[in-house]
Amino acid sequence: MQGMIKQAQKMQELMAAKQEEIALRTFEASVGGGAVSVTVTGAKEVTGITLKPEVVDPDDLEMLQDLIIAAVNEALRTADEVSAKEMEDITGGVKLPGM
Repeated sequence: MQGMIKQAQKMQELMAAKQEEIALRTFEASVGGGAVSVTVTGAKEVTGITLKPEVVDPDDLEMLQDLIIAAVNEALRTADEVSAKEMEDITGGVKLPGM
């Protein structure tokens, strides 16, 4: 029983360290053939948005807004997928509450 508790504590420490590492990493997504690129951190903060000049059309701001939303959502989705995969590697696929 003592061994299981130590193993669980070690897993918890590994997961906390991995969460901190992922929070500091950046993830990027591009949409519209690279017209809009967004960079986010693993902590879900947008750190950069790059727009190609040709995508900025004052007469069609709605398209630009949609592209930005799509790029942000894709970057966040990528961060979530990487985080889930790396946590799964630590837990061996066991789903833990709150993780």
